Amino acid sequence: MTAKNAQDETIQWQTGHCYLGEVLVACTPRGVCAVLLGDTADELVEDLAQRFPRAELIHANDFRAPWFTEVMNYLIDSRKPLSVELDVRGTDFQCRVWQALQQIPSGCSSSYGDIAQQLGLPSASRAVAGACAANPLAVVVPCHRVLRGDGSLSGYRWGVKRKQAVLSHEQGLSDR
Repeated sequence: MTAKNAQDETIQWQTGHCYLGEVLVACTPRGVCAVLLGDTADELVEDLAQRFPRAELIHANDFRAPWFTEVMNYLIDSRKPLSVELDVRGTDFQCRVWQALQQIPSGCSSSYGDIAQQLGLPSASRAVAGACAANPLAVVVPCHRVLRGDGSLSGYRWGVKRKQAVLSHEQGLSDR
């Protein structure tokens, strides 16, 4: 997804590391607009630039920025509510899917079909999967909690190994 409405906007970003690999968190004045996962900071900055080609991207260089620490803490324990504002950008359908995903509790899962049913569009499983793939807010908008109808793992924008890792991490939290 490219955010055409990011023209002349300033987006601050910061990278860090967690059990999922490298993490880039980006923030506009309205809130966190991207949480990206990958293997290197350079690849994540390139991904951010492709998503927001008209924005001015500024490295915050501040590991204590509240928007960054809040997201990094959420990655550690997703049972706690996220208190930072989100600047979610997508089509109306994508935003509806992403809102539905945010209702799935940490340690739980749903299926693409269940989300489609919840939206009143029972034949839209593939469209739900497409919205999950377009999600720019890894873990924060928990597309990793959506599985195939048979409960098996399916694709994940940041790799199936990462999807399994975050699901296992959250399951471990809920077992405590």
